[in-house]
Amino acid sequence: MTDRIDLSVIIPVLDEEANIAKLHAELHDAMTGIGRPFELLFIDDGSTDGSFPLLKALAQQDPCIRVLRFRRRFGQTAALAAGIDHARGGTIITMDADLQNDPADIPALLAKLDEGFDIVSGWRIRRKDPFLRRRVPSMLANRLISKLSGIHLHDYGCTLKVYRASVLKSIRLYGEMHRFIPALASWLGVEVAEVPVNHRPRIHGKSKYDLTRVIRVILDLINVKFLLTYSTRPIQVFGFFGVVAFGLALAGLFTVGILRFHGVDITGNPLFLISIMLLLMGMQFITMGLLGEISIRTYHETQNKRIYVIRETVGSPGEHA
Repeated sequence: MTDRIDLSVIIPVLDEEANIAKLHAELHDAMTGIGRPFELLFIDDGSTDGSFPLLKALAQQDPCIRVLRFRRRFGQTAALAAGIDHARGGTIITMDADLQNDPADIPALLAKLDEGFDIVSGWRIRRKDPFLRRRVPSMLANRLISKLSGIHLHDYGCTLKVYRASVLKSIRLYGEMHRFIPALASWLGVEVAEVPVNHRPRIHGKSKYDLTRVIRVILDLINVKFLLTYSTRPIQVFGFFGVVAFGLALAGLFTVGILRFHGVDITGNPLFLISIMLLLMGMQFITMGLLGEISIRTYHETQNKRIYVIRETVGSPGEHA
């Protein structure tokens, strides 16, 4: 294996002992056929079956394999983040270990990337998952994420994706945010494409998906929307609610004042109490916005983190002196 790596394939693994050998064989054939130097990064996310011993044995036989083993289960997002941090290739490919993603689709995704795109996402047109439990929530989520992020994809949940490493390594992942990578990358001004891919039924092992993940995804989606829209100006979102609360409070107090002027007893009047509550809420929202501004400034300034991203620079510095 050459020292130069072009392609890094990241595969999170959790109790997939029955699938690993076949996955490795298919991946090795597909990647060898591409003809570019590659590595296979398996991330063992705290497996309790024989997944890690099998991966370790394969790594001793195949110099293209690297295995990272977590001390405990941290989740798919953490596994992908670890793979991204350790990937050496200029192009990063992510996929599942359950054999539902087809390695034979990788060349088509790479070809699309070479057309000038930054991210190419797989689109499972004919999904082999339960309709009500998996496909319906996924369709709703895809439409909602596309609407909120402005990056329109049919299948955000497909793990089979190809990225330029320069784009992917600039994104910090946590929670369940691996599925939102194209949306998070939209802040960088990336070009995203989608390619239909094969989706195979799960034969061995157990699906890690459960309905509780829907709640986590919804909460992370709210977080993503905030990060994309107001991460550098929190006062605008909190200040908006604060101003609205203040306006309603003043309107309520003005109405109470008119009633009092006409001799109406306002002792215990609900409108008066609601107005006072709205007044306090308005103060809290604006205070939260100011504290958010301080936190954002601290975040950007202590890390010397820019609030912009440059795609390319044309011309030498001397031309603009």
